[in-house]
Amino acid sequence: MTRIRRGYIARRRRTKIRLFASSFRGAHSRLTRTITQQKIRALVSAHRDRDRQKINFRRLWITRINAPNSRKGGML
Repeated sequence: MTRIRRGYIARRRRTKIRLFASSFRGAHSRLTRTITQQKIRALVSAHRDRDRQKINFRRLWITRINAPNSRKGGML
């Protein structure tokens, strides 16, 4: 029996994941299992920090609006 070569789909998926993690350090950019773990972790952090950023900008916006008002001691 001749040897059957594996398909390209799994290799293509792993290559796509490796491109995502190419800037990570050490095994996080070399080993497939740790790459997938780090990818999940990075995307979770990105999602959480987008919400955090909205909260921080809202707080900054409120502070900037109220700064001149509190200096004068009156209403807008």
